[in-house]
Amino acid sequence: MTSFIDEHRGEYGVEPICRVLPIAPSTYHERVAQRCDPSRLSPRAQRDEAMKVEVRRVFDANFKVYGVRKVWRQMQREGFDIARCTVERLMRDLGLQGVIRGKPVKTTVSDKAADCQEFRVWAGIMGKKESHYVSTQRTCDPV
Repeated sequence: MTSFIDEHRGEYGVEPICRVLPIAPSTYHERVAQRCDPSRLSPRAQRDEAMKVEVRRVFDANFKVYGVRKVWRQMQREGFDIARCTVERLMRDLGLQGVIRGKPVKTTVSDKAADCQEFRVWAGIMGKKESHYVSTQRTCDPV
């Protein structure tokens, strides 16, 4: 939201934009001040910025295959006092993800161009009269 205000503040001004958007002008000015002076950030945000560098370093040092648990364990070995959920949040913010073992899950992709016909199973297979059928596809209207 602050980037939108930054783009249009020269044309409309900060206060008129903030009247339309659900943000107070003081909040916008505080965010701009925090961008200029990182010491105004909350202690958690300051620690997160420092830890992001370390999480990235550990992830890169291990061939970019470590997941959250292994990055957290390596950081514990190196003496960092950090929670696993914090490592998880920082890795998500950085866009890091460990390698997943096994085959990827493949799902069926239907062909939208194919003619949509009713697939029928003869109920004789299920012990009913042979002239009676049961529909197995419910995506099309009956013919």
